Amino acid sequence: MTTLGQSLLVVGAIVLGQALPAPAQAKPKTSQKSVDVAKIKAALESGDEQRMLDALETVAAAGDAGKAAAPPIEGLLRRGASVKVLVRAIDVCGALKQESSSAALAPYYRHRVPDVRRAAVKALLKTKGAAAVKALRSALRSPDAQVRGISASGLGALGAKEALPDLFAALDHNVGEAAGSIGQLCAKKDCEKFADQLGKHPFDVMTSGFDQILFRSPKDMTEDEKIRIVGRLRELGTKDAGNYLADVADRWPSDWSKRVKQAIDGAVKALGGKAGGDE
Repeated sequence: MTTLGQSLLVVGAIVLGQALPAPAQAKPKTSQKSVDVAKIKAALESGDEQRMLDALETVAAAGDAGKAAAPPIEGLLRRGASVKVLVRAIDVCGALKQESSSAALAPYYRHRVPDVRRAAVKALLKTKGAAAVKALRSALRSPDAQVRGISASGLGALGAKEALPDLFAALDHNVGEAAGSIGQLCAKKDCEKFADQLGKHPFDVMTSGFDQILFRSPKDMTEDEKIRIVGRLRELGTKDAGNYLADVADRWPSDWSKRVKQAIDGAVKALGGKAGGDE
């Protein structure tokens, strides 16, 4: 019925002195019932690929209720399965975000099949914990470039400061994603060590780390350290450095440190920087 039709109906009812029936209420969505863990476990232990996949889909569709089924999925990962089942089981484990799953996922970063090992490192970023960090640190040395890159980025996202030595080693082996994570995690000494890499790696790789340092919360990175980093970029004396700092100046939050902003502006002026480069 149109809005106009509804309005006329209301008016008509009032005129006739009749009470209108209460509007039909949409039925609330029922919450997902808890999964039958015993049934899921039996299916995952059946050896029947389709039953296993169906069980995994049931868990995936259960939302938070599916977390109860994490242990039997972890058991499946420890036993092994077909590649198709493994990839789905790894993805579901990641979606459940249970730290207990990290130990079962960890060995798969070394799997012979690329889809399996890449799914594993992605899932470890979600399950987190010490076992995940340990596996991701080792995965920085994987022969698979995607595994190395995902692991390098993930260690920064997980706040794994203990991985800084591994990340510097990865950067030395041309894992560019390590730069951003170093910038997220470094304290004064390691931030200076990172700045020492200027000229040794492509400038756009280095700026991914400098961005993280310069735009870290004022509570997490001091003014003095940010000014030192700006100084190191100024000392580089290149057009790229000037253009990069001009871009930083454009993005600098208006309520952040005026001292750092003055240092950035001074460096931009000295280097003839321009936001957007030559565009």
